[in-house]
Amino acid sequence: MDVGDIVLGEFTLRVTPVFAPIVNAAGSDYQFAVAGNLDAANIPFFDADALHQGVVQDVLAAGTVEEQPAVLEQVGHSFLGAYGETALDLMRGQNMAVDQRFQDLQSGGFSSGDVELPEGTANSKELAAILSTSSGGLDFGLGGNTGTRGDLYGDLWIILRDSDGVPILSDAGFVQPLDANGELIDLDDEGHPLDESLTQEVELGRLNVGRAPLDVLDLRSEEVVDMLLAATTITTDAAGRLVLTVDGEGKTIDSPLENLAIYVALMTSGTIDSVSDLPGSDFDFLIDGVLTAADLEAFATFLAAATDKTGIFTSDEIAYINTILSINTVTDGGLTYSDVDFSTFVYDRTDTYGDIEVEVLVQQTDGSRVPTLVSILDAVFDGETAADAGSLDAYTLAADDARMVINFIHEYEIPEDDTN
Repeated sequence: MDVGDIVLGEFTLRVTPVFAPIVNAAGSDYQFAVAGNLDAANIPFFDADALHQGVVQDVLAAGTVEEQPAVLEQVGHSFLGAYGETALDLMRGQNMAVDQRFQDLQSGGFSSGDVELPEGTANSKELAAILSTSSGGLDFGLGGNTGTRGDLYGDLWIILRDSDGVPILSDAGFVQPLDANGELIDLDDEGHPLDESLTQEVELGRLNVGRAPLDVLDLRSEEVVDMLLAATTITTDAAGRLVLTVDGEGKTIDSPLENLAIYVALMTSGTIDSVSDLPGSDFDFLIDGVLTAADLEAFATFLAAATDKTGIFTSDEIAYINTILSINTVTDGGLTYSDVDFSTFVYDRTDTYGDIEVEVLVQQTDGSRVPTLVSILDAVFDGETAADAGSLDAYTLAADDARMVINFIHEYEIPEDDTN
């Protein structure tokens, strides 16, 4: 605010608007609307809503101005989030209209004779197959939708899978959605549920960023490489996230995008490219180019650090995000899926967290709070043990446990530099 000349008791105020960082991240009218709503919501919340703050921080955590608009579109609470589904519904309507017209043409339903099917195409189904195979995209087999990375791949439903998460097809060759009781949902001749209301949709949440352009993760991968090359020591926090010492200061890699970049690199090639040496030998598995069952448990933490801190991880969610991220994908006919071998994977909650403690503020009888070491197994899991092996479900248990520990750390752990 600038106060101008005061003449006879009058003065002029010049006000220059200053946008919040989240608003400055917008690169289009839609993004500006999303960012503006997020910023406006921050006033009544007074920074008190953790989920709201997490959304804002996800955007601002993007390292460059070019990345922030892309991330903003993925996490925005507006029409942007529904854009893909709206477009899919529109496409389905158009496809049904075209299909009906083809049927009418072939059955003589139209008197006009100057509209013909393409040469060599017997019916609309054959035409759809030609268009599908020529589009070159991924197809989850749900609704027949195809697309490249960054597109909406169709409805993501809970489906019948084997122990590694590979879809088990129906006798007619379609993926098989399951209802809330785990029962098979009846399909029509084209593989679509007769009663779509029985399907269970899989929510990717923050992992929707996996649909962002490849450049987004590539940039974060470069930042991870720079940090690893500069690190003098490497440890992990209670959840298993990497803690690097750079220039004498400890830094936890807690950015969802950076953890997702690490996860993709390790799950696809078993190594973080451009890093040939790390301090000590405890973390050589990050750069040895070999994917082992023991490695998978550590990698589950990186995936957990990339997802929403609340909510429960599901096996279908991991199966879909692995496919979207092109992790060991296989294409069989018109179906693309991720095929990771979990047969030797073993996870035991007690082995992983039984000896882990963190310092938190514990309220005393007089109302004061005293820094106290607490057991992760007791504080997060109420002392309840759990173990599983040989399946995607076991891997999901490990990832969801890590997510719960990360959430606990964010909420209660005392920062090392906190002197209060």
